[in-house]
Amino acid sequence: MGYSREIYDKVRQELYEFRIQSWEELERKKKLFFARFPEASEIEKKLALTAIDSAKAVLGGSDTKKELESLRERSVSLRSRLSEILKSVNLPEDYLEVKHKCPKCQDEGFIDGVMCSCMKNMMKKESYRKLNSMSPLELSSFETFSLDYYPENDESSGQSPRGRMELILNFCKKYSENFSKKSPNLIMVGNPGLGKTHLSLAIASEAIDKGYGVIYVSAPNMVTKLEKEKFQNYGRDGEESEKHFIDCDLLIIDDLGTEYSNAFSNSAVYNIVNSRIMMSKPTIINTNLTMKELEKNYSPRMVSRIIGNNIRLEFLGLDVRQKRLKHF
Repeated sequence: MGYSREIYDKVRQELYEFRIQSWEELERKKKLFFARFPEASEIEKKLALTAIDSAKAVLGGSDTKKELESLRERSVSLRSRLSEILKSVNLPEDYLEVKHKCPKCQDEGFIDGVMCSCMKNMMKKESYRKLNSMSPLELSSFETFSLDYYPENDESSGQSPRGRMELILNFCKKYSENFSKKSPNLIMVGNPGLGKTHLSLAIASEAIDKGYGVIYVSAPNMVTKLEKEKFQNYGRDGEESEKHFIDCDLLIIDDLGTEYSNAFSNSAVYNIVNSRIMMSKPTIINTNLTMKELEKNYSPRMVSRIIGNNIRLEFLGLDVRQKRLKHF
């Protein structure tokens, strides 16, 4: 997957800061430990000199084997004594060694010229963070979703909005509890202000807490970003966001049907939705449109894919946001 230079440089800087912090922490521990055990400090100095002598022996070309064996025995003896000191105060043998966040690459990001998995994960997370930076992920939770704003009965439909929304709330809670990369797709349908965005973001927050890569994006913003990258970046990073939208563990598309509709937008949305269906990756779609209205906005093929591969949650009630304002 391609990443922008901005994301690459940011992650490289983070890795550099990890290395600096690790060495600073080691120096802090050594200072305290050596102040208490001066012998340990002398052992470390002797070990450093032994390493230098070993290098000189290899370069000198004299009786290298015999000299190296002697130096090795000296090093083993010094390390053994250092280990005894550490054990005497119940400290691990590696206490005086640098602790990297990633032992595999030692926070360098690469192993023999190949990008380490830690750096790949960091770049993916940074890319998701950047894509989610404008979304109110921290503002919505199941705890802040109140059923009090939904009427008990609706005379026009003869149904109970509160009863329906209680079922949907419980379903979404269970969905988030059992969320995995193979969870089913959802489509939340209903008028504006009924809590579709709130519940989908609550699911997103729970999934993120479990370590899954989640992207929340409104349909207009998604199309705008894809169009800008497609036609303004001239191939440099033009497919970066599209790949992230397709590859993330959970994609939430909010306000489907409010984006400007043209050949590009319809094709872009269909490609992402269909690709994720083909890869069995969960997607949550929110829309204010009915199924018939969706059919007018999109091709029958796309609407058929959504209907056939998404669990439909139909929201009932009056605009919750207006009711909240009346309480102030």
